[in-house]
Amino acid sequence: MRGDGDGWVFDADGQRYWGVHGAAGLLVTAPLDDAEGVAVLLQHRAVWSHQGGTWGLPGGARDSHETVEEAAVREAEEEAGLSASDLEVTGALVTHRASSGWTYTTVVARAAHRVATVANLESAELRWVPVDEVAELPLHPGLARSWPTLLEQLTA
Repeated sequence: MRGDGDGWVFDADGQRYWGVHGAAGLLVTAPLDDAEGVAVLLQHRAVWSHQGGTWGLPGGARDSHETVEEAAVREAEEEAGLSASDLEVTGALVTHRASSGWTYTTVVARAAHRVATVANLESAELRWVPVDEVAELPLHPGLARSWPTLLEQLTA
């Protein structure tokens, strides 16, 4: 589904960012089976996509009429089959700000349990990963840069 936010933004330094109105991703947590710690839902990005082959968060371009929370939840529904009714949004953090003013916001949510997922064509795989194993994966560069801060937020 194409929205009015789909498109590239180019910075003066040549960097390009997806989302005319910025972008948002959903960092959703759920308890591990043993109730000791949490897992996060990660998306193994399809090879053909921007930064394909890396692990990131379900997310994408924000449309002009959406809040960052609405965009992140919509994208997680499209890319991972998550339902807003299974999620409780608990916060949002701008995890990248480009010189053009473009932003990526990570929206944090929790689920009562590791809900079933359904991958779309943008995903090679979806996986619930214990938080202490996330950094071992080949992460999308944006998630790799922001992971220490996000992990701190999750464990606070």
